[in-house]
Amino acid sequence: MALDKVRVGIIGCGGIANGKHMPSLKKVANVEMVAFCDIIVERAQAAARDFGIPNAAVYEDYRKLLEDKTIDVVHVLTPNRDHSGITVDALDAGKHVMCEKPMAINSAEAKKMLDASKRNNKKLTVGYQGRQRSDSLYLKKEVLDGTFGDIYYAKATAIRRRAVPTWGVFLDEYKQGGGPLIDIGTHALDLTLWMMDNYKPKYCVGTTFHKLNSQKESGNAWGDWDPEKFTVEDSAFGFVVMENGATIVLESSWALNYRNPVESVTTICGTKAGADMIGGLTINGIRNGRQYVLTPDLNAGGVAFYEGSGNDSPEVREAKLWINAVVNDTEPFVKASEAFCVTQILEGIYESAKSGTIFNF
Repeated sequence: MALDKVRVGIIGCGGIANGKHMPSLKKVANVEMVAFCDIIVERAQAAARDFGIPNAAVYEDYRKLLEDKTIDVVHVLTPNRDHSGITVDALDAGKHVMCEKPMAINSAEAKKMLDASKRNNKKLTVGYQGRQRSDSLYLKKEVLDGTFGDIYYAKATAIRRRAVPTWGVFLDEYKQGGGPLIDIGTHALDLTLWMMDNYKPKYCVGTTFHKLNSQKESGNAWGDWDPEKFTVEDSAFGFVVMENGATIVLESSWALNYRNPVESVTTICGTKAGADMIGGLTINGIRNGRQYVLTPDLNAGGVAFYEGSGNDSPEVREAKLWINAVVNDTEPFVKASEAFCVTQILEGIYESAKSGTIFNF
């Protein structure tokens, strides 16, 4: 692979491609978006026009895109059910892959992705850009400095009051594999596991609810949803115990009668100190026999704790770090094994909710 330019192919040219990946890749100096694929070919054509090199290739069948041996990297930006199959095919075709979150709809499908990455010696990462927020980077630096000691309790929170996405296939359980838990709960869980550096779950208990999705005058931020199409849960909750006894509470909702919604944040409690992101990042502890609360100023610039992070938006930081990993042959910022654990836990919560029993990993 020529290191001066990384040739990228985009598979799936819908909302997440246009809202996150393609604008971010456009800001990475050594990237060329050379091919675009979508089952609605007009979307691929529009993406090629807006983000591609001159004469960028357009495809309706992703397999044709993968036949181009000059493509180095593929971004898989499709509905969740298609993540695994397309990613495996791309890895088998010799491409490095960035797959949008969640990794897959279940752990069996995610394991196929891990295996394909290993047997082809190609890099695989998943789009958890929440790690690249300023508050996340600052908190992780404190974790690495030992500020919190042994982190044994945490809460992963992604609660919307009435913000159900009514477009695309978000409400389709078959294509997405679930609702708010797999959509935004996955971000909060990834952030929490990353802070704890703990990827060994033991068991979990989960509940899911379909309490509000039949309502019509919903007060939804993006207009009323269609109750007939709203087949995923409107909220989901989990209680997760790790092998070392550490405990995580996971809360997620698109629609919940909850006054102060907060999305994709973590709370961590350790033997030396704790922290939360509710209303901004704060760190609490004891110093000289007195309780203290520290509120870092995250608006006064930042420190590039990780190579290439700088002061870009989280999405651009993610893109730069990913391309740097490909060019420099280093480990991706978000390891596929970490994303696999997130998928394991999400699946465990869903399965526990279905069975009404404890799910053992």
